[in-house]
Amino acid sequence: MSEILILHTGGTIGMTKTANGYQPDGNYFRGAIHHMDSLKAPGMPKWDFMEMDPLLDSSRMTVREWNRIGGIIAENYDNYDGFVILHGTDTMAYTASALSFMLKGLGKPVILTGSQIPLCETRSDGRDNLITSMIIAGAGKPREVCIYFGGMLLRGNRATKYSADGMQAFQSPNYPPLATAGISIIYNESAFLRRRSEHFEFKPLADDVPIGVIKVFPGLRFDLFDSIITDKLNGVVIETFGSGNIPDDQGVLLPMLERAEKNRTVVAVCSQCPQATVDMGTYEAGGGLKRAGAVCGRDMTTEAAVAKLYYLFSVYDDIESIKFNMERDIRGELTQGEEI
Repeated sequence: MSEILILHTGGTIGMTKTANGYQPDGNYFRGAIHHMDSLKAPGMPKWDFMEMDPLLDSSRMTVREWNRIGGIIAENYDNYDGFVILHGTDTMAYTASALSFMLKGLGKPVILTGSQIPLCETRSDGRDNLITSMIIAGAGKPREVCIYFGGMLLRGNRATKYSADGMQAFQSPNYPPLATAGISIIYNESAFLRRRSEHFEFKPLADDVPIGVIKVFPGLRFDLFDSIITDKLNGVVIETFGSGNIPDDQGVLLPMLERAEKNRTVVAVCSQCPQATVDMGTYEAGGGLKRAGAVCGRDMTTEAAVAKLYYLFSVYDDIESIKFNMERDIRGELTQGEEI
């Protein structure tokens, strides 16, 4: 029988109602899952339970918490066949992306899940999400970081939160699901990440890397960002229109990006469209980005691009290596390429 570790980090699934709204409640949640008969039913993997302190609403997650979660997986890697991470939905895709980069050569499932309705409520979706995640983690088929939610198993660094109140809260707009769970769990094994290294390695992220995100919109005044594009900013993700287009800004943006290049700030270009591939050479409106030294995020989500910048700045000291590898696929986060 396989054995898995359940790590509770916080989030809606383990919250109870207070006078100030829903808040994480470790005492309630520990008691609840240890008394769930379905978690002890035949066919379920054996499991141990661990809880982070403090438990957090996922909106309060930082790089430090990503490192703690990754460190717990690394410390327990040889003791379990898989891992289930209970996490809030708001930043789940960021954490999943970060873990996918930190856990190189992963040979076991790491499944992030949670719920839209707390487990303490009658209609909670947390029961199915937890039980199915445990079954998938115990089965050991997808050997990568995934998100399971609302009947869909998605690659973690391809997922993005889509709905704040729907039971299918996540989508993977540029990559197919790894599995669908109905009466049976149907795996799409052709979509699984091919393991590119037999050696498992945990690489913590540097938590002192300043990174920003700029969302382009009509009428945006790029000169307002002048004060932040300095040598203190290591990286920035620009969410452009369509396949990499930017508005006519009276010549302000490109000089700003050229200054970023001189400051050794890495500028990564992603699309605001969930289903899109950035190609900065398709239209004249985007060609200037490439000439100014920006790197192409292709079909990466913003969540993956941010996490990847943190990772690459933790691995490399030279900017050219970071820029080169931002455009390469290293954990299945973008279409085409090879691992470092």
